[in-house]
Amino acid sequence: MDEGRKQRIIIVGGGTAGWMAAAALARFTDRLVTLVESDAIGTVGVGEATIPQLRLFNAGLGIDEAEFLRETRGSFKLGIEFAGWSGDGSRYMHAFGNVGQGAGLLPFHQYWARAKASGIAGELGRYSLNETAAHAGKMQMWRPDPARPAPDMPWAYHFDAGLYSAYLRRFAEARGVTRIEGLVGSVERGAEDGGIAAVVLDSGQRVAGDFFIDCSGFRALLIKGALGSDLEDWSHWLPCNRAVAVPCATTGEFTPYTRSTATKAGWRWRIPLQHRIGNGHVYCSKFLSDDEAAADLLANLDGTAQDEPRLLHFTTGMRRVQWSGNCLALGLAAGFMEPLESTSIHLIQSAIARFLNMLPRKKPQPSMIDEFNRQASFEWTRIRDFLILHYHANGRVGEPFWDACRAAELPDTLQRKIDQFRAAGFVHREHEELFTTDGWVQVMIGQGIMPESWHPMADTLPEGDLAAMMAGIEQRHAQIAATMPDHAPFLRAYCMPGAIPSPSPSGELRKITS
Repeated sequence: MDEGRKQRIIIVGGGTAGWMAAAALARFTDRLVTLVESDAIGTVGVGEATIPQLRLFNAGLGIDEAEFLRETRGSFKLGIEFAGWSGDGSRYMHAFGNVGQGAGLLPFHQYWARAKASGIAGELGRYSLNETAAHAGKMQMWRPDPARPAPDMPWAYHFDAGLYSAYLRRFAEARGVTRIEGLVGSVERGAEDGGIAAVVLDSGQRVAGDFFIDCSGFRALLIKGALGSDLEDWSHWLPCNRAVAVPCATTGEFTPYTRSTATKAGWRWRIPLQHRIGNGHVYCSKFLSDDEAAADLLANLDGTAQDEPRLLHFTTGMRRVQWSGNCLALGLAAGFMEPLESTSIHLIQSAIARFLNMLPRKKPQPSMIDEFNRQASFEWTRIRDFLILHYHANGRVGEPFWDACRAAELPDTLQRKIDQFRAAGFVHREHEELFTTDGWVQVMIGQGIMPESWHPMADTLPEGDLAAMMAGIEQRHAQIAATMPDHAPFLRAYCMPGAIPSPSPSGELRKITS
């Protein structure tokens, strides 16, 4: 890169990953950003649900939340309900936010375990404000009474991923990002360091750059095709390898939560948007045919199907090297994490934030590349473990797929977590892993992994006080939820032009220049 010339960053591929990267680079850096994509290539977009961290990304860009929801036909999400994972008729919720309220040095679930064993506590979800509001179909953003502070109630979104990409494209292009239409025909390597020098389109146009971001989806044209980074295959732990998706007409409940329903060889998702319901069936082709999976999906729609079912093949796993030389992989080019916990868009977001934090001035330094890959590997493997937990701790006995999932040997990192929780209700959140202690506790207890004991300090609370603590939290959540508006009218009012924007969940990010 010539001294004094601005760094040229070329993004290959659009979709959610490409346009999130373009928008962030345009907002926070002074780099010259070009995005190459072709209208002839469709995007995958199997997931349209998110986790609360996306609010930080949108707020950092300065996006108005009400406008975002209007443009993407979005709705609010307070958590994910898991139906049938412990057998037909079973259900629990992995809700965002805190569960209960700790006392002293102990988290709430330690007191709950003692109270549950004594018969003075209900199901764990009754002590989550998000779950209480979600099941009641309620939504709020601000505490209803400043004199009586309510627990935090974080939210995420359901939205149309295609509309979100289009929205970010308008945002990025308005801030100087150049879009080039065309298919990449070949990749040109540098003579000196073997890095990527340019991509050459089928038209013959050569697009040269200093740094390249691979958002080309499963094809991974740059990170795999040119640089040879292989996929670390996790299908022996997460064996689902197909998904079939179809939208349907909006009928039935307009739930402020995603629903994941276990089937005989996988699970179905239900994601309610303003204009339709997104539906899909994730499954293992070894135990279920494509036709059977599509038939099961179509038979369980809320309304009339609005398209033909679309089939997707995938392998769950992580690219062993996500940043190689002057190339960074994002989205499906970096790997595939099945959408069970709505982490796909978050992994794009966290990689962008990590890259901005390590943004090279000129030639990327090996020590920084290694650190990026180390952090990415940690994040991906801990999310992987959380997904495996759902499959391992299933209660669907006598069904070949689920029996095989229970019998599979676990990663050591997950086995330790389960053993520690089962022994004493202990959960250790290592470094900056994504899922919170409350998240791990909700899934383990929700799927039948109960602690055999609890922390001895929980015994110091008199039983009457313990009972009052449990009843007080449950009653307070019920009272707060009763004051909230229903999800649908709240969303309609909030999305009206001129709606009061919600407070920013984070401070401004500093613009990075060289």
